Amino acid sequence: MRLLLDTHIWLWYLQGSDRLSIELQGKIEDPKVQIWLSPISIWETLMLAEKGRINLGKLPQQWISDALKVLEVREAPLNNDIAILSRVIQLPHQDPADRFIAATALYYDLLLATVDRNLTASEHQLRAITPRYWETTA
Repeated sequence: MRLLLDTHIWLWYLQGSDRLSIELQGKIEDPKVQIWLSPISIWETLMLAEKGRINLGKLPQQWISDALKVLEVREAPLNNDIAILSRVIQLPHQDPADRFIAATALYYDLLLATVDRNLTASEHQLRAITPRYWETTA
């Protein structure tokens, strides 16, 4: 299994949030599961910290550096095709971070771990796992 973590899933895991299902936490910690992260999640985390929507408890850049050591992730690099796909994908809103994350999951054929129903509402063949209910959509 190859999982792309949506930003909130990554943050919930790192913060030990009870909003993250035990099943998904187990998948994230399973050495047979490849965990992927988009650079957009790093950017989005920094934006949330700058706006005061999350408190990282230390300088954001240091928190990111530490977080990437706590949970080993594969980077899902952005490229021109993902940028194009982010504008072509049909989502119910225009949030750029969500569009890039959805496009990244499609481009790399990754299962997206998210609770954001806006991301799972794509008309494209976005495969997502919603950890709150442990449903898989295809």
